[in-house]
Amino acid sequence: MKFTIRGDKLVVTKAIKDYIEEKLGKLNKYYGDAESIECKALIRSKNNLQTIEVTIPLNKFILRAEVSDKDLYAAIDLVVDKLEGQIRKNKTKLKNRYTDEIPVMVLEDINDDEEEDVIVKRKDIDTKPMDEEEAILQMNLLNHDFFVFKNVSEECVSVLYRRKDGKFGIINVK
Repeated sequence: MKFTIRGDKLVVTKAIKDYIEEKLGKLNKYYGDAESIECKALIRSKNNLQTIEVTIPLNKFILRAEVSDKDLYAAIDLVVDKLEGQIRKNKTKLKNRYTDEIPVMVLEDINDDEEEDVIVKRKDIDTKPMDEEEAILQMNLLNHDFFVFKNVSEECVSVLYRRKDGKFGIINVK
C-alpha cells in the first residue's frame, strides 16, 4: 500500500509516519494487490483533540474513517479498528455485488459474524414548499437530524441536515 500522510497545521514526524504506516499496513491482508492501492491520511489538531482521517479509494468503492482522541496514537489505533470493522461489516454485500469481476479485496478470509444491514422502516412523506429558514424551524420542532422539503428558492427537493459541528447543510436534488 502506498501512503500519503499529511498534517493540517501540524508537523508529521517520522515516528508518527512510521506508526501510521505500520498500523494501516495491517489492512494489506484484505487486499489482493496492495501495491496498487493508495492510502491517504490527514492529521489535524484542534482543541486538545488529535483527529486522523483515512481515505482508501478502491476500484468500486471508498473506505473512509475519521477518529478524534486526546492521544494521536490512540486515534490511529481506533481508525484502523474502524476501517477493519467496515470491511467486516460490508463483506457479504461487497462479495455479492462484485462477484462477476475480479475482487479488489480478499473477502473469503473474513468471518460472517456481523449482521446484515436491513431496512426496518419505510416512510412516504408529503413535502410542503418552504424556504430554508422555515425548514430549519420545522426540523428543530421535530427534533430530527435531517428534514426533507420542497425548496422554493432553489425550485427542487432539498434535504436539510445537522452537521457534526452543529451547523446545517443542504443537499439539493435536481
